[in-house]
Amino acid sequence: MGQPRACQIIRSDGFRRSSASGVGKQGERNGRLFLFLVCIVLTPMLMVGCSGMQGGFHDKAAFEEANDLFSQGKYQASLNKYGQMLEKEPTARDRVLFEMGVIYSHPKNEHKDYAKSLDCFQKLITGYPGSDYRPNSEMMVFTINNVIFKDRLIAEQQAQIGVLHQEAKGKENEVATLHQRIMALEQNVLDFATRKRSVDRIVIEKKERRLMLISTGEVLKTYKIALGGNPDGPKERQGDNKTPEGTYVIDGKNKNSQYHQALHVSYPNERDKKRAKELGVSPGGDIMIHGIKAGFSWVGDLQANKDWTKGCIAVTDEEIEEIYKLVSLNTVVEIRP
Repeated sequence: MGQPRACQIIRSDGFRRSSASGVGKQGERNGRLFLFLVCIVLTPMLMVGCSGMQGGFHDKAAFEEANDLFSQGKYQASLNKYGQMLEKEPTARDRVLFEMGVIYSHPKNEHKDYAKSLDCFQKLITGYPGSDYRPNSEMMVFTINNVIFKDRLIAEQQAQIGVLHQEAKGKENEVATLHQRIMALEQNVLDFATRKRSVDRIVIEKKERRLMLISTGEVLKTYKIALGGNPDGPKERQGDNKTPEGTYVIDGKNKNSQYHQALHVSYPNERDKKRAKELGVSPGGDIMIHGIKAGFSWVGDLQANKDWTKGCIAVTDEEIEEIYKLVSLNTVVEIRP
């Protein structure tokens, strides 16, 4: 006597693989849960074999044909064959209903229908109370209802996640809009400062690698900077690649510098000269706030990632153009450690 396909489903590689099928992690989890519970349900059937099941199977060829269709993944064709057998095999209807219930709920069945599967099992439970398939059908009903509940719960959680994503996207748009407004306001301030030439101090913080334009005590704008290749400590002598520390002024402007545009800093001051004299060295000079060397403007913002000058303060070409417009001769330059 051929074994009912419910038994073969448990043994087949197709069913085992189906536990990892489905869409994403949800399908994988539900497939594994379904496989685990079906194994529990059908273990007694595997132990007793089909000969112990109720009902004689008069048309073995029909069952084998339905089973072959299932094995080939032709689930609808298999269901159609079992549907015909409901009328032709009245003594085996309980088995046919059980087989159809399993196929309808099979994880690899792309058109699985839990409602139809439950309907098959319920008809078996109600219409064949003495069937050997009834206990397993009851367990299958429990299993499928559990899967449906978890599917619904996951769907609700995914919907909530979708809503949260939309809210987060809305917040991102709000932040982006605010950022644009801030940039526009900063530009308005800079434009006003450019017209009024109101920058009265430049503050350079070496440790923080930043240059600030100050107007009447307020910071108009901040720029990232690169310093001399040996940035720690004040400049003491010519060629030490250090950036000075102290108070100076802008005493010159060069619009055609080899470093795009440049503002000359009045280093060395009297304190610097005295220190160099005590050391018996030349204090050096030519300290400037400038852009990027000609031919390398494409480096852009990356120039601030490494201290590369011989003691000067470097910004991008676009930034030096902005600073050049805002800063007048004799503007105070304060260079802090």
